[in-house]
Amino acid sequence: MPFYHKLGKIPPKRHTQFRKPDGSLYPEQLFGTIGFDGMYSNIYHENRPTQVKEIKNQYSVAPKVVKANNMKSYRFRGFQVKPENDYLESRKTVLTNSDCNIILAAPKKSLREYFYKNTDADELIFIHKGSGKLRTFLGNLDFKYGDYLLIPRGIIYQIDFDTEDNRLFIVESYHPIYTPKRYRNWFGQLLEHSPYCERDIRKPEELETYDEKGDFLMKIKKQDEIIEMVYATHPFDVVGYDGYNFPYAFSIHDFEPITGRIHQPPPVHQTFETAAFVVCSFVPRLYDYHPKSIPAPYNHSNIDSDEVLYYVDGDFMSRNDVEAGHISLHPAGIPHGPHPGATERSIGKTETEELAVMVDTFKPLKVTEEAMKIADDTYHQSWLD
Repeated sequence: MPFYHKLGKIPPKRHTQFRKPDGSLYPEQLFGTIGFDGMYSNIYHENRPTQVKEIKNQYSVAPKVVKANNMKSYRFRGFQVKPENDYLESRKTVLTNSDCNIILAAPKKSLREYFYKNTDADELIFIHKGSGKLRTFLGNLDFKYGDYLLIPRGIIYQIDFDTEDNRLFIVESYHPIYTPKRYRNWFGQLLEHSPYCERDIRKPEELETYDEKGDFLMKIKKQDEIIEMVYATHPFDVVGYDGYNFPYAFSIHDFEPITGRIHQPPPVHQTFETAAFVVCSFVPRLYDYHPKSIPAPYNHSNIDSDEVLYYVDGDFMSRNDVEAGHISLHPAGIPHGPHPGATERSIGKTETEELAVMVDTFKPLKVTEEAMKIADDTYHQSWLD
C-alpha cells in the first residue's frame, strides 16, 4: 500500500543501534519486496527472527485440476463448501492459474494452534460471513462482514473468529496487490475521483509483543507445499516498525460507486490491481439516468480475460437464479451477457442493492476438483430462450 505507517518503538535513524533497557540490541529486519526495489518496512524484534529449531512435516496443497483448458461457463454454489475446524484445511482452491488461486473457506475454529505465513503470495481475504480479529506480527486488525483483508506475502499471522459461522472468499496473488494506478497522483496519494481514499483504509493500530522462548510452530506455504517449522522464539515479538509494507483492511461498504447517464463499464468498479488480474466491487448504487438508458449490462466478449463474479448479497439484476455465495465463471473467448428477460426487467429501475466481488484474470483459469463438487453443470445453457 503506497503510504507510510509507523507503529510501536523505533530508533530515529534506520540501520543504527537501537538498544533495550538492559543495553542489548533490538535485532532489526528489513521486510522488503522486489529485490530491495519494492515496498518495505523496517522491523525491530525482541529476539533474532532467524532461530529455527526444527523442520518437521512437508506436504503438498497443490490444487487438483480437472479442466486445464476450459471454455465452459460455470456457476459454483460456494456455500456448499463444508465448514471445517482447521483454518488451512478449510481453504479450498476452486480456480487456479500461474498468477493466482481463487479459494473458498468456511473455517469453524480460530487459528491459534500455530502461526501461518504465505511466502509466495499476497492474500486478499473477503469476509462474507463472520467477524473477529486478524493478528499479525505487524499489528492487529478487527474485521467484519464486507471487509477486505490485504495480507502481503511474508506476513506471519493468526485469526480469531467470534463464532463458528464464517465464510471467506480468498484470492492468493503471486503478484503484489496494489491500489489502481489511475486512482493515484504522482506522489502516490489517492486522487479526488478515486472511489475511496486513505481515510477508508484501516491500518494496524494494536501491536502484540511477546518476549518468549519455547517451541512455536509455524506453517509456511511455498510453491504449493506447506512446510512446518518450529521456531525458538515467539513470532509476535516486534516492538516497532515503519514503512510501506504492512497488512490493512478496507470495507466494500466504503467503496463509493461511480455512475453515469448510461451504463458504465466494469473498470469503474475496480478496487485493486496486479500485473495479472484486477478485483472489482459491485455495491449498492443509483442506476443510469439517461431517459432511454438500459441499466442491464450489454452483451460482451471476454477476449482477453476470464471473469469470476462472487455474489455477496442483494439481487444481481443481470442474472436469474443467483444466491449469496454463488460464483460465476465466464471464460475468455466467448461472449456473455444478461440472462433472458434481465434487460427488459432493468428498464425503468432506478437503483440496485447488489453486492459482489469480481476478479478478472488475464490468463485462463483452470477448474479444480473442489470446484466440480459444487458446480452447476448446466449453467452454460442458461442463456437459451
